[in-house]
Amino acid sequence: MNKKYKKLVLSIILDAVGFIPFIDIVWAPLSAYLMTKMYKGKQGKIAAVISFIEEAIPFSDVIPTFTIMWIYSYVINKEKVEEIIEF
Repeated sequence: MNKKYKKLVLSIILDAVGFIPFIDIVWAPLSAYLMTKMYKGKQGKIAAVISFIEEAIPFSDVIPTFTIMWIYSYVINKEKVEEIIEF
């Protein structure tokens, strides 16, 4: 399994941890920190803020923030890079 798919598995696991009730106070800042470590740059910082807010708001834990960021990084952003190369 290559590095990007290991990151996908880790993203799914971290999203599952976010489903655990009553750990939001601890998990919100930790998830933001982990997001900045997994995804560098401006996109990682924006995702960290979104992750923190999503985890801090009660009952919004169903949003798979880490997995969405993986899809953005490896599927959506990859297409943009390929379009630039084609020109």
